[in-house]
Amino acid sequence: MKRLNFLLMLCLVAVVAIVGCADPTRDKPKAVVEDAAPVPEPPTVGVKLVLGEGSSIGFMGSKVTGSHEGGFHSFEGEIRLVDGDPTRSSVSVSIDTTSLWADNEKLTGHLKSPDFFDVATYPTAMFESTEINPDEDHYQMVGNLTLHGITKKISFPAHITVEGDGTTAEAEFSILRFEFDIKYEGKADDLIRDAVLLKLKLVGVPSES
Repeated sequence: MKRLNFLLMLCLVAVVAIVGCADPTRDKPKAVVEDAAPVPEPPTVGVKLVLGEGSSIGFMGSKVTGSHEGGFHSFEGEIRLVDGDPTRSSVSVSIDTTSLWADNEKLTGHLKSPDFFDVATYPTAMFESTEINPDEDHYQMVGNLTLHGITKKISFPAHITVEGDGTTAEAEFSILRFEFDIKYEGKADDLIRDAVLLKLKLVGVPSES
């Protein structure tokens, strides 16, 4: 009986270890990152939408021993929706990186430090779409992401729905933080993974102006 209990305990420890070490980006699409592209002038026609209630910008990072969730409290953006057609439309989002939060108070401070986002030096992150292309049952969102003082073109899948005079874009994809010169590795026995999961929900509602 003692031997059986010992074996069961070993199995339980192994399961906990596997779950704790799981990479949250493993089964998610990976963003394609390239040199920055010229950003076309946004459409002057169509409906101007702003980001409204229900919008969120979050992330999940992980290391050998587990993972942490976080995001940004403060951001704003504009969607120019042309004839209800996402492929003719544009998206721009500005993020106040000083509003960063994480699920651990100590970690929040560390992520804001020069080891990671360095929010004192780079208080703003930006995304500006350059094109939106249909791709089977979703769209490919393409645009320039400026993060940590570096601008790169990224492409990632997004689900976009247009309902009435509003629209919603949702996406979950991984990005490599090293691409944006965020290179803190963590402890030798608890290394931080390069891939970070981004989770976006942009709810466009008519602008009052």
